[in-house]
Amino acid sequence: MAVRILYCGVCHSDLDAIDHGDRRVFPLVPGHEFVGEVVATGAAVTRFAAGDRVAVGNIVDSCGVCEACSAGQENYCARFPTLTYGGADRHDRTQTQGGYSAEYVVAEKFAYRVPGSLDLAGVAPLMCAGVTVWEPLRRWSVDSSSAVGVVGLGGLGHLAVKLAHALGAEVAVFTTSAAKTDDARELGADDVIVSGDADRMAAQANRFDLILDTASAAHDLSPYLRAVRMDGTLCCLGMTGSLEFDPLSLLIGRKSLASAGSGGTTGTQDMLDFCGEHGITATVEVLPAHQVNNALDRLRRNDVRYRFALDMHDHEHDRRASLGT
Repeated sequence: MAVRILYCGVCHSDLDAIDHGDRRVFPLVPGHEFVGEVVATGAAVTRFAAGDRVAVGNIVDSCGVCEACSAGQENYCARFPTLTYGGADRHDRTQTQGGYSAEYVVAEKFAYRVPGSLDLAGVAPLMCAGVTVWEPLRRWSVDSSSAVGVVGLGGLGHLAVKLAHALGAEVAVFTTSAAKTDDARELGADDVIVSGDADRMAAQANRFDLILDTASAAHDLSPYLRAVRMDGTLCCLGMTGSLEFDPLSLLIGRKSLASAGSGGTTGTQDMLDFCGEHGITATVEVLPAHQVNNALDRLRRNDVRYRFALDMHDHEHDRRASLGT
């Protein structure tokens, strides 16, 4: 089905693909978290009709038959999922192109219904950052009996705080900057710990059932493993490269070090429905589509609070002008 794109999020992985991606993948159109309106459907489409609001994330196809796909976890497809951009179409092997566009054609299985109460610009980053933090919150059954720590208060971290708070958990934020204390509390944090304060960090020992580490810069995991209580889990979401930690901080207390990435079809719709019930969207700065390079430059400097969303309406205006309509 064809989707007219209204808003598209700007993700760090877009930046990585542009700055460090495979130069053989060219041309490259980024964008894997977007919302729009259905404008046309094929004969086999049954769940959507023209005019429906839908969202699309970073996966647009999978093998559909492996164990992960059968469990609704297409993000872990054994044959690797088809990515929204920079992937290979499973039918004609052409390269997929992303949401920095006027329109996208997507299989209905990988389009998601957007609750009518939610602001579309703020929904776009839910399709990447939102579902990435939602998956571990659901996997480790976070509820009102849980104590959850969140490392970092960026694009992933701010949504982890909002979602964990809405699930009823006690939420604490670990940050390198005391200046983020007010923001963290406004988002729903009950406590804020400055990670450079050795005494405060030591006082967190054995406190948390689950810690979501969303920090992208390399850092020692040991202090956060010590903050996890017995049988608790430290889940790393933001790091790339090798991990550093003291093995004893993992061993003592039968603790677990885990990871998660993106989400499958079941979890993604579950996340959107939950956000609709609780009025949760990403905190975004909306820029017109023609300022995409400005958004990317600022993202390189971490100058965003907390995600960018491109308003594609001006792109649609330019397209209509070129057609003389």
